[in-house]
Amino acid sequence: MSISLPLGIDDFAKVREEHYYYIDKTAFIKQLLNTRFEANLVTRPRRFGKSLTMSMLEDFFDISRDSKAHFDGLKISEETELCERWMNRWPVVALTMKSVDGLNFQDAYGMLEVVIANLCKKYAFLGDSSKVNPADKELFNKLMYQAANKQNLKNSLVLITRMMSAHYGKKVILIMDEYDVPVAKASEHGYYDEMLDMIRSLLGDAIKTNPHLKFAVVTGCLRISKESIFTGVNNFVTDAITGDRFNEHVGFTPVEVRQLLLDVGFIDHMDEVKEWYDGYRFGSVEVYCPWAVLSYASALQRDPGAKPKKYWGNTSGNDIIYKYISRKLRNVKSSLNSLMDDGILVTQIEEDLTYDYLKSSAKNFWSLLYLTGYLTNANPADLKGEVPDTYAALRIPNKEVREVFKSNIIDWFNSYIVKIDRTDICNAIWNGNLDTAQKLLSALLLKTVSYHDYQESFYHAFLAGLFAGDEYDVESNNEYGVGRPDVVVKDDDNQRALVIEVKYAKTESEIPGKFAEARKQFADERYLEGIPDDYTTVTGYCAVFCAKKCFMKIV
Repeated sequence: MSISLPLGIDDFAKVREEHYYYIDKTAFIKQLLNTRFEANLVTRPRRFGKSLTMSMLEDFFDISRDSKAHFDGLKISEETELCERWMNRWPVVALTMKSVDGLNFQDAYGMLEVVIANLCKKYAFLGDSSKVNPADKELFNKLMYQAANKQNLKNSLVLITRMMSAHYGKKVILIMDEYDVPVAKASEHGYYDEMLDMIRSLLGDAIKTNPHLKFAVVTGCLRISKESIFTGVNNFVTDAITGDRFNEHVGFTPVEVRQLLLDVGFIDHMDEVKEWYDGYRFGSVEVYCPWAVLSYASALQRDPGAKPKKYWGNTSGNDIIYKYISRKLRNVKSSLNSLMDDGILVTQIEEDLTYDYLKSSAKNFWSLLYLTGYLTNANPADLKGEVPDTYAALRIPNKEVREVFKSNIIDWFNSYIVKIDRTDICNAIWNGNLDTAQKLLSALLLKTVSYHDYQESFYHAFLAGLFAGDEYDVESNNEYGVGRPDVVVKDDDNQRALVIEVKYAKTESEIPGKFAEARKQFADERYLEGIPDDYTTVTGYCAVFCAKKCFMKIV
């Protein structure tokens, strides 16, 4: 029987009712209730299952549902007393903030209005309840029809929880997913202070001054400084990736991944999955990225020969690496060199961040990469000494994230090349001045980040980017002769062309063999014969790169 994987589905009831494959995370409920606080903030990187977990909580607690069948056979169903007291026994207000975005505050505010209006429609029965204060109903209807003022919107969660409590005669559980998305987007687009004021009032007041609240569970990517949003909230606890409270309940454990691959019939890919998608350490627990594992398993179902690739790394948000490298390269270059060479970076970590100061220091940059999943805790067995308090020993978790770093570094370097004056380098190559060309190319390579497993594709993109612009026509891997040379550069004004075959040598001892390999390709594939006769001068180059050095020969 085919197994349906819940890729991109964060509705727990749908997963259970439509028999999608589900890795049992219901023990989260017991852990939450055993250590319950007035306000519970759970922060994890994106695509680690937070939204599905919040949907599971809503389905479990919601007094308006009968969801017992959804939990039959799952771990929480074994806790009979707990289920009797809590399952479908409490009013719930649940919402997500992931859609609150905009290029300016007005647009983002409009999206926030839509989120609250949809929340009111979800609980539209409150507007007809005889137990609810008429004045509250009037405000509720204004929110539903997006006719409320800014102050009404700020107080909307307090209002809805008060109405819900009045209707059911019980305190309310508040569940908010992706609480920090609005302020993250606001920081990116330049209206941080205005949005922070909105979220501080909307969420902070709903938690700290709300007598109708049983407790709240809030998720996000970062733990925004308590002073920024949750000022005055008592009995407040955060579970971040540094803690041990929920670590095995958010993300996939090695045992769970192995069972998944067994169930879908691809256990022979376990080593690949581990290399690409394992490596995270939340507290003391080893964790895989759920989104990446499910995506690759789904790809294998469609094509058993599918190869691992970036999945988590392609779900947006990677521009933070590119932006910081392009602005602050000198501050972080040596540390990136070490990380890309499988090294460990011991650095001070700030867990309470504010988005407006993220780029103010290298410490905040490393903290951001750590808390959002680009870096993770090193295995204690790999450390040579004690890590000081407030510091962390960090490494790149797996091959997927390493590829994210590589692509961002290459993007930065290509954009950097376009901005510099490349006249001397290009002239040296056109004129066959090998000594000058090699020195200038090697000097340019020194400006980028190094790592031990360079690939020909990096240098290929490097050379193509070098000649890119209005002056030359640059082609990559196009057919000439009977093959496809790496780079062809045409200068129509001067009727000349370059054909360049790129090779990468891991050590300098490999360089002569790489030159011989490139020359053979020129002869066998007859690259130069494929250049049109319109070009009176055609020069073939073998370019061999070894780390930060370039060696060139004319064919």
